[in-house]
Amino acid sequence: MSESLLSAVTVVLYEPQDPINIGAVVRAMKNMGVSDLRLVRPCKYDVTRIEQIAHDTRELAESIRHYPDLDSAIADCIRVVAFSARRRAAKVERLTPRTCAAELIELAPDGRVAILFGREDHGLPNEALDRAHAVAHIPTTDHKSLNLAQACLLALYELHLAAGDATVKRAAPRHATSQPAVAELEQTFIDANNALAAIAFYRTRNPELIMRSLRSLVFRAKPDVRELMLLRAASIEVLRTIEREKKRAVKEALAGLEPSPVVLAARSALENTPDADEALAVPSKSHADDGEPQ
Repeated sequence: MSESLLSAVTVVLYEPQDPINIGAVVRAMKNMGVSDLRLVRPCKYDVTRIEQIAHDTRELAESIRHYPDLDSAIADCIRVVAFSARRRAAKVERLTPRTCAAELIELAPDGRVAILFGREDHGLPNEALDRAHAVAHIPTTDHKSLNLAQACLLALYELHLAAGDATVKRAAPRHATSQPAVAELEQTFIDANNALAAIAFYRTRNPELIMRSLRSLVFRAKPDVRELMLLRAASIEVLRTIEREKKRAVKEALAGLEPSPVVLAARSALENTPDADEALAVPSKSHADDGEPQ
């Protein structure tokens, strides 16, 4: 049972810089029963050298896949947890390695899950952390910086334990729906961003911060595929309605006609709606992250 669960686990290294660390991660994966390693824009390395660092791992080393960007590396994953020591202003789900492992193993029967690690020098940038459903933090002393392979081994150890723990209670699936993959989530965020831009929502706001908050909200809500498609459909319909009304307005203006019922209804609703700034009270100051990479 544990082997089948661990086969759904993926390790993603974002821009690893040292072949020795790649080899050490391969060794840790072999030790703990995980076999899917994906590298985003890695340094140059040789498979023979990797096997010298991690003995008897050639099959795993030869199966390593490379990706040009993080989105393509995690596109098929239903849950991604980033390991980082950084404290973020955005509200994100924060896990320990143990709670991370329990959550991922619980979801493993439904699809591929991933743990994500950053560069040795700077960790994960904001745009990479934005793609993660949650962030895991490894408790340490004030000396927070961990070697990449050490951090990965700790995470894999907890996953190995969780997968082999027969006492883990697995939640029943919600109805017959499945968890959305990252590719589906990203397309939903693109549509939502386009809809907000189309209604000039960003004219006094920072789009990056708004979308980061929206991502955090959706990730914490953990929508299934049906719920996510509902959100995406709403965004698409906003765009289509705007386009239809633009065309209608041009025709009415040329013909000297009264505005359409949709436009009149929208005007009426706006007259009784508070300003978005008052309703949302979105902070205007920058949400700069602090802390150190892990």
